[in-house]
Amino acid sequence: MPESSSEPTPTDVLGTAGIAWRAVSAAEAARANRRWWDADAEEYLAEHLQDIGEVEFLWCPEGLTEAAAGLLGPVTGQRVLEVGCGSAPCSRWLLTQGATVVGADLSIRMLRHSVAATGRTGLGVPVAQADACFLPFADESFDLACSSFGAVVFVADSTRVMAEVARVLRPGGRWVFSVTHPMRWAFPDDPGPAGLTVQRSYFDRTPYVEVDAEDRPTYVEAHRTMGDRVREIVAAGFALTDVIEPEWTPGRTREWGQWSPLRGALMPGTAIYSCRRDC
Repeated sequence: MPESSSEPTPTDVLGTAGIAWRAVSAAEAARANRRWWDADAEEYLAEHLQDIGEVEFLWCPEGLTEAAAGLLGPVTGQRVLEVGCGSAPCSRWLLTQGATVVGADLSIRMLRHSVAATGRTGLGVPVAQADACFLPFADESFDLACSSFGAVVFVADSTRVMAEVARVLRPGGRWVFSVTHPMRWAFPDDPGPAGLTVQRSYFDRTPYVEVDAEDRPTYVEAHRTMGDRVREIVAAGFALTDVIEPEWTPGRTREWGQWSPLRGALMPGTAIYSCRRDC
């Protein structure tokens, strides 16, 4: 991420000193990522607001939008939960489509940006600060749940996230979420030619952990293989109805982290899972 000469970066604020591929507890992951996104909220939005917008549902850096893809189906009259909503542009877009929406996110700084956007857009979304592993909502209280790169890869136990989402959905409710494509974990986090050579085993589930000088996690991402993801979805009581691997949008030139036109032309960077609660 670009550094500013006048403002401290999240690395500065959190004291990140290095990378340690190692196991972390659920509490460590939650604490680290809450502090990271609180520290990074302004910088992230300054860099990516032109991509995500304030009233837009972008599924992935490849440029796929819900308006174009229709992965959620008709949402008019539906009660929708956005898991890991960040500054909630997806939730605001869903409001314009006739849905009743609630957003949840671990980062209070991101949620404050959501509240601030209400004044600019006139679209107010109720939001709750919450760990996706412990959703503060009643059983069977939503018709639909969605997440665009929110929460799922940032928790130590994504199996619990699936179970929590299943719990708050009504029977027949749908859960659609996007995450980094599992195969990308074998490659370096580099949008250029250096990112095209396998560096790690696809089967190595060891989390990526940034740590401070005392080896305390400051940022955590967890890897699940495609098979792992399918099994945790099914174990939560969902039927997996589709997996979408978006292709790079023609004419899109912007890089976003490891995502780029170069890599996007050769391999998927995102997986979107469409699920239905059958019981």
